[in-house]
Amino acid sequence: MIDYAENADVRTVILQCAQRLCAAGVGQDFSDTQPEVARHEVTVLLAEACGLNARDIQAASLMGKTLGELGTAIQLKRFNKWVERREKREPLQHIVGRAPFRYLDLLVGPGVFIPRPETELLIDEALEYVRSLRSSQSSSAAVRIVDLCAGSGALGLAAATEIDSSYVWAVELSEQAFVYAQKNSRRVQARNYEVIQADATLEQTLQDLNGTVDIVLSNPPYIPLIDIPEQVEARESDPDMALYGASDDGMKIPSLIIQRASQLLKTGGLLLMEHDWSQGKSTCEQARNCGFSSAQTHRDFAGKERYLRAIK
Repeated sequence: MIDYAENADVRTVILQCAQRLCAAGVGQDFSDTQPEVARHEVTVLLAEACGLNARDIQAASLMGKTLGELGTAIQLKRFNKWVERREKREPLQHIVGRAPFRYLDLLVGPGVFIPRPETELLIDEALEYVRSLRSSQSSSAAVRIVDLCAGSGALGLAAATEIDSSYVWAVELSEQAFVYAQKNSRRVQARNYEVIQADATLEQTLQDLNGTVDIVLSNPPYIPLIDIPEQVEARESDPDMALYGASDDGMKIPSLIIQRASQLLKTGGLLLMEHDWSQGKSTCEQARNCGFSSAQTHRDFAGKERYLRAIK
């Protein structure tokens, strides 16, 4: 482990640590922006270790400050250890214990899937649907939302905090992830949100809501069993239960989620479900087979087919 001294220049330390992370492969998923990703992560680690924010670190770098002007010896020791952990490809979110998702700052750690930026697109779609629904009905009636395979609670809690007059029921099977969803619910103080530990694919789960739900959100496990994630952090740190779709094509669990959503939704209700880039055609076919009147796949920030939008 390299210990950076209190008199070390902040800008130099950030550059050196970023080089270490780059050499370890951090940011390779972003190819030409790899150094930028590594510098950002070092900035986050230093800010978190010293109880500051990223803007404070950026200002200190521009002003030529030293590490000792930012934090105590204990805080700097923490930063040094954190950089070493990240160099070993432990996820940044596990190190700091949190992950951003839209306007939320969610608790995460081993045993729960780390929310990704592309999943935020489902909330944009949900918001647009609710605006259209309320405009056509000229009312602000309560919106019933179900989040299947809730994980950390990211999708459901974002919906609960961003969609006025909504109530969200979330379902998560993993005990560890369920605990995180509960913690994040308390952290967000979302009184219009409740999470249960259950199998989201079973007909008896939330059976009393059948035919009454406006929106079903889901980011289920969908990676084909024959595809091992290239990203080290996903492969080694995200739980298998949250990654793999339980069949060679990864469609077993997504297909069951589509079927369950068709039972929960009212006529005209909306299903938004993330899927693998290879599953666009399959998810649309499954939705139509389950009685959805329309089904399209939509693309993510990278232009890959990423989520299903289907109307009951």
